[in-house]
Amino acid sequence: MEHILESWLLHANRRPKILIADDQPTNIRVLYELFRDECDVFMATSGTQTIQICRAELPDLILLDVVMDDIDGHEVCRRLKADPLTGAIPIIFVTSQNQEADEVIALGLGAVDFITKPINPVIVRARVRTHLTLKLQGDLLRASALLDGLTGVANRRKFDEDVQTDWRQCLRESAPLSLILIDIDYFKLYNDRYGHQAGDNCLKLVARALFEALRRPYDKLARYGGEEFACLLPKTEVAGASAMAERMLTRVSELHVEHLGSDVDQVVTISLGVASMVPTPSVTPELLLKAADQQLYEAKRTGRARVCTLTIP
Repeated sequence: MEHILESWLLHANRRPKILIADDQPTNIRVLYELFRDECDVFMATSGTQTIQICRAELPDLILLDVVMDDIDGHEVCRRLKADPLTGAIPIIFVTSQNQEADEVIALGLGAVDFITKPINPVIVRARVRTHLTLKLQGDLLRASALLDGLTGVANRRKFDEDVQTDWRQCLRESAPLSLILIDIDYFKLYNDRYGHQAGDNCLKLVARALFEALRRPYDKLARYGGEEFACLLPKTEVAGASAMAERMLTRVSELHVEHLGSDVDQVVTISLGVASMVPTPSVTPELLLKAADQQLYEAKRTGRARVCTLTIP
């Protein structure tokens, strides 16, 4: 497992996460001892607990028993695969069922492998290593496809995925979700005066300044389109989002990128619209997006280079 651990630490900046789900604590202990030194191991003894931990922790691999309390492993697999948040997590069934038909059912449900009990530790480690390697490779490929080629931050497609994921997470936890929409002031005039190559360099500098303003690993910045950026702040109330927006405003101004064509300042500035709400089942993320867009419009209408904020009740 050593080279797998090194790869995760290098590329994902963390250890791989494994969830062991079995209704027998003895079986959990055996598997836990196999992986505890190289991975962050989570444990569940029921189907409901398995689903809850998966949604909260998003493990990189699940070792799942078929016979479980309350919800069996087959139904757990169905529910996880049907949820966009957990559908891509590889599942290995580890079960005492050893008939060919059992394996066919498991693979048909979307499992990546099928291991029978009693387990052979060498085989289990080898198969887990293989599927963790595939998971890491898939994550890296997917991540590269979701980055903006110019600025290196997330692209619009990634933002659209993230806003749905963060919305569901905050809905489950009754936590606030905040959104900041950011626009570079008079960027067309900047391109007209300094040229598109300078404009591209300006976008890179602004993106880096915005990204460096983020405080937590789960705060997200994306290029929303053209000279617009978007920042998602889960579990953040409006006061925290407004403070973040003000910090971004200052950081971009302090770049001191000359913009003599601007009607606001002689350097590049940004306008920001902030919206915050606690998601409810009766509305969709589009309400948050619309509110942030309205606040961005208000910031631009009232003079630019400023932050406008709204809390949605």
